[in-house]
Amino acid sequence: MADRLDPAALHSAQLHPAQAVALRWSAHLAHDRRRSPHTVRAYVATAHRFIAFLGRHRGEEIGRFALLRLSAADLRAFLADRRASGLGASSAAREMSAVRGFLNFAAEDEGIMPQLPRTRAPRRPRTLPRPASPADAVNLAQDAAEAATEPWMGQRDLAVLLLLYGSGLRIAEALSLTAQALPLGQAMRVTGKRGKTRVVPILPTVREAIDAYVKSCPWPIVGHRPLFVGARGGPYNADLVRRAVRAARTRLGLPETLTPHALRHSFATHLLARGADLRSLQELLGHASLSSTQIYTAVDAAHLLDVYRSAHPRA
Repeated sequence: MADRLDPAALHSAQLHPAQAVALRWSAHLAHDRRRSPHTVRAYVATAHRFIAFLGRHRGEEIGRFALLRLSAADLRAFLADRRASGLGASSAAREMSAVRGFLNFAAEDEGIMPQLPRTRAPRRPRTLPRPASPADAVNLAQDAAEAATEPWMGQRDLAVLLLLYGSGLRIAEALSLTAQALPLGQAMRVTGKRGKTRVVPILPTVREAIDAYVKSCPWPIVGHRPLFVGARGGPYNADLVRRAVRAARTRLGLPETLTPHALRHSFATHLLARGADLRSLQELLGHASLSSTQIYTAVDAAHLLDVYRSAHPRA
């Protein structure tokens, strides 16, 4: 009996040659690099845009070997095309990073050493996170809870937002928690980007909020079921959390920069201001490199300058 064909391999064989490389790269990102589905979709979409652009730019079909013979002018032309379409510097830099990753994979896929042409990506603006004050963070969580349509939903929203601020979690990390995190102690293990796990502290206030939510929730929170559930008992949606935060900050007159992710920034900034060292902060945030954490030193310096300018008579 003939061997059965792998559907993915069959699909790959039917694709444009360079697109077949992009399909294999997609599988590599998802399974070997353990990138999130969102990241895989974004990177592979960039690869397809790049392939389509090269076809127009060169006026020919782009085979897999053509990806290995690109010039710096080809990369600069793609970048100029993307910037002309309205892409900002930060997004363009991400696109170039994705293109480089794709071209590196294309070379390795052919068993050769990658030799990319030198070209400079747009410099990313070094934006500083804007932390909320501890009072604003708590008021935001309480207001969102009070506006919920059901009391148990209000306790859920309070627990989620206090967890983001109290433990520095990303919203996806908080909503991916399951009932196995219970009962809560002084710390818990969280799985973050690329499957990396870390231990984060649980403040008594956060633990009490989560316990109160679990007791009031009408849906069973057991086994591998999500810890935070929606109105019908399924996983709680991050967009609903963002919507609740938008409504709460509007009612409270808080700045638009106060998002769920800003609560994580606030956690980091406040710890640094209280004397936390960068290495410890890196571990608590789950950053892959220290350079990602070092931005918070600038945040703290900006806060000190604000205090100085508002308080010093000669400022």
